[in-house]
Amino acid sequence: MVTTQKHHHEHTHHSATEKVAVLLMGYGEVESYEDFANYNEQALNLLTAKFAPVPHWIYPPLAKLLAMFDLHEWGHQHGNFISPHNQIFEQQRAGIEKELQQTWGDRVKVFKAFNFCKPFLPEQVLSQVKAEGFTKLLIYPLLVVDSIFTSGIAVEQVNKALAQLGEDNNHWLKNTRYIPSFYNQPAYIKLLANMVEQKITADLAQAHLPSRTGIILMNHGCPHKAKGFTSGIDESQALYELVREELITKYPLISVGWLNHDTPLIEWTQPNVKLAAKNLIDLGADAIVMMPIGFATENHETILDVDHIIHHLQHRYSDVNFIRMPCVNDRPEFLQMTAAWANQHIEALLSEESITVNPQLAAIQAAHHHHHH
Repeated sequence: MVTTQKHHHEHTHHSATEKVAVLLMGYGEVESYEDFANYNEQALNLLTAKFAPVPHWIYPPLAKLLAMFDLHEWGHQHGNFISPHNQIFEQQRAGIEKELQQTWGDRVKVFKAFNFCKPFLPEQVLSQVKAEGFTKLLIYPLLVVDSIFTSGIAVEQVNKALAQLGEDNNHWLKNTRYIPSFYNQPAYIKLLANMVEQKITADLAQAHLPSRTGIILMNHGCPHKAKGFTSGIDESQALYELVREELITKYPLISVGWLNHDTPLIEWTQPNVKLAAKNLIDLGADAIVMMPIGFATENHETILDVDHIIHHLQHRYSDVNFIRMPCVNDRPEFLQMTAAWANQHIEALLSEESITVNPQLAAIQAAHHHHHH
């Protein structure tokens, strides 16, 4: 009896010294024009390789060409627009950390990593995580939908960094956990629906009948063919159905709208946002609310692309009222729910025995400390 208690006590004491690094992952967006070509090349390498029959040598010249287009679009048409994505993401990181530290104290720290942006590339951030003595890692892509273009890239980059940062025969990282997408989390679905309802009540209800108030729920566009990888279509579709269900009895005119990157040769999800709006207007909508549901953090797609679409539509339908809504961003309810989703994984990481992985053996050896009584 005594020995088991002693064993238990030692175990909790041991795990009390352990710390969990939460790696919050997002896309990241460049904030200076010099970075454009480099950013585009990174993005092309990681993204295009997954779905298009494009040879590798084409990436650098293509990236430069894209940078020219971007420069034209962002610089001239939008008065040197700088995406608020990175700043909002930092507020999300800080808010989630604050929530988690109320539960775990300084045993948990939240780091951010961006897929495409220095100085927060996964390899740079993970070397800091290692230097600060963390041995347990919770990989947390703050992404609504799981696909090869979102969390797939995140895990790919983390794995590359972990391979680079590994020692010869025992890896510094003892345990990892991963939080998948949250497209079907009831709290997120409810929040999106509430945001739409509140906006309609505040801005449209006086002048527009509910049956004439169109709602476009905007998903991240997905290519139909992704070399057998998860393309994101299934989860995006499910997300749309769930939010639609919350709103449909009050507002019957609802459509999905896909924000596509219209690349040649690639078949994208339909209807795009412009077509979705046209369809709802044909059905009698005299107001259109555009709500991003497939993005949790504002970025140039949710702002520039949507503004661009609205600009086109207003030209054609001058008597229709168009409203662009924000993403959930750093709303307190969102930060509370995202922190709550991490708790069980942090608990699991802190209570697990450490496992020493020897990459040389390419097999996992659990070094269980057997107590010889």
